[in-house]
Amino acid sequence: MPKETFKKFDIARLLEDEEDVAGYLQAVIDESGDDASTITHALGVAARARNMSQLAREVGISREGLYTALSCQGNPSFAVVLKVAKAMGLRVAFHQV
Repeated sequence: MPKETFKKFDIARLLEDEEDVAGYLQAVIDESGDDASTITHALGVAARARNMSQLAREVGISREGLYTALSCQGNPSFAVVLKVAKAMGLRVAFHQV
């Protein structure tokens, strides 16, 4: 019997356009409450769906620095979050709850 192999699931492969990215990020925000590390990780997933090198140039930090900032352990400044969002064609918005 042949051995089965599986690829690790990566949601970034399913984020094909800005609408997908915006919907994914909104769903993560809605489900994660105020868990900043989950939201930061989701922004990193969305960034990987794009060309990370180009995005890093637009944001003004190294590709490795961007990966680190947008990881589960990352703690990017709000300025970096805003720059990443803008470079991805998104904007941060606040709504009354």
